[in-house]
Amino acid sequence: MACHVGITPNGARISIVYTPPEYRRKGYACACVAALSQTLLNQGNRYCFLFTDLANPTSNHIYQEIGYQPVGDWDNYSFV
Repeated sequence: MACHVGITPNGARISIVYTPPEYRRKGYACACVAALSQTLLNQGNRYCFLFTDLANPTSNHIYQEIGYQPVGDWDNYSFV
């Protein structure tokens, strides 16, 4: 499964990408994210974007395979 969770003036954000363990390594996530990305582009968005964990080589491979490119890193700081 995958869904879009936000629209910006030019793009759409994809999130909540998940495949149950018994269905992994069959190409479902790749096909799902690719289809959702194409649907969002067909709706007039100039680009799609998502956040991924750099420590997860599987998801990073899937996203790059369908055309996503790394643009930057995100850091979250909390001051108490």
